[in-house]
Amino acid sequence: MKTIDPKDLSTVELQGYLQGAVSPRPIALASTVDADGNPNLSPFSFFNIFSSNPPILIFSPARRVRDNTAKHTLFNVLATRQVVINVVNYDMVQQTSLSSTEYADGINEFEKSGFTMLPSDEVRPYRVAESPVQFECVVNEVIGLGDEGGAGNLVICEVVKIHVDENILNEKGAIDQHKIDLVSRMGGNWYSRANMGMFEVEKPLVTLGVGVDVIPEDAKQSGVFSGNDLGILGNVEQLPTAEEVEDFVNSDAAVKELMQEGDAVKKFKKAKKYLEENNVTLAWNIILAK
Repeated sequence: MKTIDPKDLSTVELQGYLQGAVSPRPIALASTVDADGNPNLSPFSFFNIFSSNPPILIFSPARRVRDNTAKHTLFNVLATRQVVINVVNYDMVQQTSLSSTEYADGINEFEKSGFTMLPSDEVRPYRVAESPVQFECVVNEVIGLGDEGGAGNLVICEVVKIHVDENILNEKGAIDQHKIDLVSRMGGNWYSRANMGMFEVEKPLVTLGVGVDVIPEDAKQSGVFSGNDLGILGNVEQLPTAEEVEDFVNSDAAVKELMQEGDAVKKFKKAKKYLEENNVTLAWNIILAK
């Protein structure tokens, strides 16, 4: 057996061992607002329930390892002492991953990830409409665990209201674990889906995804693309140019014929097929083709 002294590892190496071994971890999709009411949304897998009386959830926005900066979420909970914790199921995992992109201050991650903002009843932060369970919380305490990169900040949240999608309930009114279809974080890019096993989601941390908000409205409203499809499309760094789209159409006789038919739904279904084949670039070419 390999024996390791944490002091002998870099923070990145140590984090890899910790996250690879302590998993699967539930995901808190934390919605906050700053002092001026501007919304922020970010997922955290350092999260769990710690008490039912009082109802206490704790998540930890750690300081970034690479540059020792803090997340907007931390500043917001310190300023307002409120947060909504939205749970994450499989249908929203790609959008949730996209919301972790480090957009500049003032960028609305709800819009970038394509989530719907719902007003809360007891707190200022918005709820995520797509989440099957949403916890409105007041922040009782924030405990900083260190000043260096990788140090956590325990946000101790007391639940003041719970919203549950009735579609995930069983005949007795309890949450059905099959219907809620939760996902959790593993090490690296890996996730776990309840009852289905592991799958991989590319982490959008190095580059900025263009966001779901740049996808043409007719594509989003077509009913062809799932939330996960939209999240994948929004996670590209840049869109194909008009010239690239035209070259693509002219180079494929079947695609050219499809465009001449003028059937938008058929066009979007072709794009979805490309997504299923993990070819996001071709999917975007079809969506943008005219």
